[in-house]
This record gives sequence, C-alpha cells and structure tokens, in this order.
Amino acid sequence: MPALPKAKTSAWVRQVAASYGKRVGDVAYIFCNDDKILEVNRQYLQHDYFTDIITFDYTEGDRIGGDLFISLDTVRSNAELFGRPYAEELHRVVIHGILHLCGINDKGPGEREIMEEAENQALRLLPPDELGG
Repeated sequence: MPALPKAKTSAWVRQVAASYGKRVGDVAYIFCNDDKILEVNRQYLQHDYFTDIITFDYTEGDRIGGDLFISLDTVRSNAELFGRPYAEELHRVVIHGILHLCGINDKGPGEREIMEEAENQALRLLPPDELGG
C-alpha cells in the first residue's frame, strides 16, 4: 500500500470535490501493478496498453463515486520520467481520478490542458512535505 495518510487525503479529496460543487460518496482506490491494470484495460475498455489510472464513474447527481484502479508501477515510472517525487505523482494520479468523477475530461481538444491545470491547482492545496518536496 502506498503511504497516503488516509484522513488528510480524504479531507483533500473532499475539498477538491467541493470546489466543483460535488460531495464525495463511495470511492474505492484499487492499487495494483502494471499487469493488473493492463488486464482491466483490455477487459473493460478494449485498450491494449499500460496506464497509470483507470476511473470507473458511478457518480449520481452531485455525489461522486467510482472505482479508481491505480498502477503503482506506472506511477513510479512516470515520477522518474517527469523528474517528480513519487509522492507528488501518486497524489496527482489520485486527484486525476477524482477530477474525472467531478466531470473533467482529458481526451478531447484542449481538455488535457484543463485537466493538468485542475491537477496543479489541487496539488497546491497540499503542504509540500506531503508531496515529497
């Protein structure tokens, strides 16, 4: 299991969701390896590649809910690739899934930049020591 302080992380997720007019319902974080996320990607999305997160959205109204599959292998690889602390990349991926549940997409034209700015804004709410900085 990653070193995410449960109470602080939950409060942060609630704060970010509230900034989008959302309340947090049932959100499951499934931390796995690359093999498992590839299996989920193939089985449910018909995608044959690794990724850092897959978000299954069960949001109803203003109450977000979903299953977030997070590959800790890919999080670690991306942290090294982008020259970021592992803790920062892990928080970025967690909030990426939450932002999807809040209605932010990242596949269409210009959407990736909107998602990245939303991630950065959310990360600025955390003390630097929680991000490994």
